[in-house]
Amino acid sequence: MIDQLNSSKRIINAISVDVEDWLQSTIDSKLPLTNRFHINTRKILEAFEARNVKGTFFVLGLAAEQAPDMVREIHDAGHEVQSHGYGHELVTTISPDHFRNDIERSKKILEDIIGVEVTGYRAPAFTITQKTLWALDILLDLGFKYDSSIFPVRMKRYGIEGSPWYPYIAKTPKGREILEIPVGSFEAAGRRWATGGGGYFRLLPYSVLRRAVRQMNDHQHSATIYMHPYEYDPIEFAELDYPVPMKIRLHQGLGRRGFPRKVNRLLTDFRFGTMQDVIDTLGELETHEHRSLDG
Repeated sequence: MIDQLNSSKRIINAISVDVEDWLQSTIDSKLPLTNRFHINTRKILEAFEARNVKGTFFVLGLAAEQAPDMVREIHDAGHEVQSHGYGHELVTTISPDHFRNDIERSKKILEDIIGVEVTGYRAPAFTITQKTLWALDILLDLGFKYDSSIFPVRMKRYGIEGSPWYPYIAKTPKGREILEIPVGSFEAAGRRWATGGGGYFRLLPYSVLRRAVRQMNDHQHSATIYMHPYEYDPIEFAELDYPVPMKIRLHQGLGRRGFPRKVNRLLTDFRFGTMQDVIDTLGELETHEHRSLDG
């Protein structure tokens, strides 16, 4: 057990934040962003600073346009700023041309703000799926070096069943290669379960989340955790001036109050850093699995 704990402490895991506004990203992508994501992103920055942790912030282009000072603050604090697309439109609902324009626009906005090349991408709602693998070639066309959008568990709207649960080199439909860094998951009862963030993180007990990270580390793999600013906002639905159905309020609101405590415990129990920190530990990429995902 001591050896396992020491192994977990040596592995660097990735902590990531999808910077978006709940109402616009979840209810209607055409809605304007509220100012809540500013406030909640700064709560995350304070939590990271208190524990001397640097993370990767996948910032929505719309959010960057509305709060460029916040993006500069993230960058100036030593965190990574990467792309979450521009308008939080699901990749499964748009055309390749639309996707290219969306990503190109987002990349330019972020690079103009921070003055550093943006090379990492995470799709809204992890919607690079078996049907949208064409998106990987577009990312390469635009100069991206890695993607973190392919969920290693098949869910209703996203995920590719059987895809690796650890960083690997994905083969694109055009036969090119891109580094894929999936979010963390957990193997139990003969199947893989989603645990890496969001609703799974909010609703699962901390003991399961800790076991999931430790399981990946024991296999000498980094775990990637993700979160959103709104998960640091337990009173959002009480103050939101918008008719959100009760079912969605319950589904999207449960577990928010305890979410920051779980993150803080993980940051204490394991080593965390940026996506680039994880990439730097991978060594020569040729030594890692090359995986075709086109079935």
